[in-house]
Amino acid sequence: MSRATTMPLPGAATPDPSRAALRRDARREKLFFLSMSLPALVLVGLCAMLPILWIVRQSFLTLRGSFTWNNWNTLLTSDLTWKSVWTTVELSAGTLALCIILGLPLAIALASAPTKIANRLLILLMLPLWTSILVRTYGWLVLLRRDGLVNQALMGSGITDQPLALVYNFTGTLIGMVHFMLPLFVLPTYAALRDIDPNTIRAAASMGASLPRTLLGIVLPLAAGGIRSGAMIVFIYTLGFFITPAVLGGGQVNPIAIRIERTMSTFQNWGAASALGILLLLLVALLAAMLLASRHLLSRKGA
Repeated sequence: MSRATTMPLPGAATPDPSRAALRRDARREKLFFLSMSLPALVLVGLCAMLPILWIVRQSFLTLRGSFTWNNWNTLLTSDLTWKSVWTTVELSAGTLALCIILGLPLAIALASAPTKIANRLLILLMLPLWTSILVRTYGWLVLLRRDGLVNQALMGSGITDQPLALVYNFTGTLIGMVHFMLPLFVLPTYAALRDIDPNTIRAAASMGASLPRTLLGIVLPLAAGGIRSGAMIVFIYTLGFFITPAVLGGGQVNPIAIRIERTMSTFQNWGAASALGILLLLLVALLAAMLLASRHLLSRKGA
């Protein structure tokens, strides 16, 4: 009776000792590498968290070092604060929209080109990243000012009768930010497009799908991971932009980063500047969480 109960049922899978041993070895290997990297992770975590904790503490202190809620009360009830928040989000959203409009065709063209030509075009795309952002920003200032090359070309061709206001405003700031962020959007998008099997596109064409239908129904969904990664990089990175709004904005465009600098340099108010910094950090964390949540929901819906 006892022997019959211990016998495996017909067709039942018997445990494989070799697979169990492989799983144990994989777990040991993960624990080994985790233990080796733990000191570095702790060091990086401390170096990242300690300054943030110091800024949080500073945001609740007065100039004399006493505790106060006044920094946060003034910050949250000021119209200038929410205007700066709106300007920051508006700049980031506008930069993202233009990077998508300009970057998707460019990434598709790069992915469709032969490998040698694509590599050379990628070098040209990366060239602006090898130049300092300050130099590029002042270059745009020279190009876009009232007597710059862009206005001279527009008036010389008869498109406009007078110079356009392209700097010291939102438009000039947006142009400079798009120029800086466009390669950072194109690269992950190009990588995702390059991984698409060409036979999939050929199969769609053989089934009678038009070019727009192929792009919208096959190419873009398969490259959605790279597009989302590029969009996240552009949107979150531009939330903390300082040099481009400071130079091309000319004091007319004031995102949170500009407010932090002016609060520290003009008023020497470390508490208020720290509160603004924490507000910017919370804004970045909130938007990153929203993007990750939407990505998770889309992946679950696709599954």
